[in-house]
Amino acid sequence: MPDSTYVPFIQTDVAVNPGNSGGPLFNMQGEVIGINSQIYSRTGGYMGLSFAIPIDVAMKVKDDLVRYGKVTRGRLGVTIQSVSQSLAKSFGLDKPAGAIVSSVEKDGPADHAGLKSGDIILKIAGKEVDRSNELPSLVAGIRPGTKTEVEVWRDGERKTLPVTIGELSEETVASAGSRAKAGGKLGLAVRPLTPAERKQAEVDGGLVVQSAQGPAARAGIRPGDVILGVNGERVQNVEQLREAVSKSGGVVALLVQRNDTRIYVPVKIG
Repeated sequence: MPDSTYVPFIQTDVAVNPGNSGGPLFNMQGEVIGINSQIYSRTGGYMGLSFAIPIDVAMKVKDDLVRYGKVTRGRLGVTIQSVSQSLAKSFGLDKPAGAIVSSVEKDGPADHAGLKSGDIILKIAGKEVDRSNELPSLVAGIRPGTKTEVEVWRDGERKTLPVTIGELSEETVASAGSRAKAGGKLGLAVRPLTPAERKQAEVDGGLVVQSAQGPAARAGIRPGDVILGVNGERVQNVEQLREAVSKSGGVVALLVQRNDTRIYVPVKIG
């Protein structure tokens, strides 16, 4: 599956074969709604599942290239996780919505705006955040330097905070790409815990899950989980995770810390 952190891919059943990428995706009215980009395949050919870049995202890329000579993406500087039914209830929300801030990057845009760990982001730049996976693409679509507002749920009430959007650097995007590849067989995008997160979780090290797809998602791994080990071996960085997974067979046992509980989760990768 493609990494949809910054691009909200359209999932379709349109037959896209090698060499067709870059072609238009039409709706029933003959309007171009996307650009065919990738397929999910184990054989190299079409297997019934394809992905397209939404046309509004493609047009923004075009506009940025024409106007600025490069593509820019906004950055907030937070690590988020999804809001489950139980979490929504514990925070006093009527229903699951938004994205929980699990950590805030020091001296980043969110930090300067006053966001805190435990805030639930409900709206940014006037747009509702219904699910946590919507937030990265919403922020990425805001031009760096833009002064806007973020609405959060804190202490049982809504608060609106002014924020100046930062710029997502190429290094950050490349790093995110390497993190996703590190857990590629599992369908995970992960990053090392920060010192503050290690202290809060009372662990020496580990990898926090930023997104879970494919095998990991089917096994129940979710954003915000902390991976402490693989098949009995401790992992503290993406290289150790990659090595441990490469040595395994068709199933790996992940030691996961979720909230204050540690559990082993079997993940089929064969």
